[in-house]
Amino acid sequence: MPYYGFYGIDIYYIVLILPCILLAAWAQMRVKSTFNKFSRVRNMRGITGAQAAEAVLRQNGVLDVRIERVAGNLTDHYDPRTNVIRLSESVYDSTSVASVGVAAHEAGHAVQYAVHYAPIHLRAAIVPVTQIGSTAALPLLLLGLFLNRGILIDIGIWAFALSTIFQLITLPVELNASNRALAAIEQGGLLTSEEYPMAKQTLSAAAMTYVAALAASLAQLLRLILLFGGRRRD
Repeated sequence: MPYYGFYGIDIYYIVLILPCILLAAWAQMRVKSTFNKFSRVRNMRGITGAQAAEAVLRQNGVLDVRIERVAGNLTDHYDPRTNVIRLSESVYDSTSVASVGVAAHEAGHAVQYAVHYAPIHLRAAIVPVTQIGSTAALPLLLLGLFLNRGILIDIGIWAFALSTIFQLITLPVELNASNRALAAIEQGGLLTSEEYPMAKQTLSAAAMTYVAALAASLAQLLRLILLFGGRRRD
């Protein structure tokens, strides 16, 4: 199967990778614009991001997680190693609807660990292997081509596939954390019925970045199979 089309154009890149780059760029712009839009809407309860995270944890009976402020914008995350939720400066003390949604989402991750949600433990377990595989994939592929060793090409493709598996597991983990957050927001009355859809839009926009990441990883994996697999058979 030819890899390059007319005038040496990378057909696989144009057909597979470029659309994913555009999707990722759109997803990033959407999450930023949505957060910025609803970060200007103060919730009627006057709840800060930190208080929202505390409320989600309490509702789920999780009482041993610390909540700390961290520098940056949209740098919010849950660290399972230290059992700490770190909320960015734009979320921790903010009473915006967007901040409540983001903070509740991170608390959702803490709840996942507390209830032993299997996918998040699986994701954490494969992180070291994924990092090694993604780093070694291209050198293995190139070395296999240089030495004309099909086994090295196969190992390189499988090594990259680990990062795709990671993204495949990450998407449902993130969606589940958002679902837990939205359920806690609704059941706990953290936001009004008018504000709830705004928080949902914020988390839905964030979810699209993970959809884009998975699409990009799948596209790149297919491109590697078509490119290196085809040349290996020549």
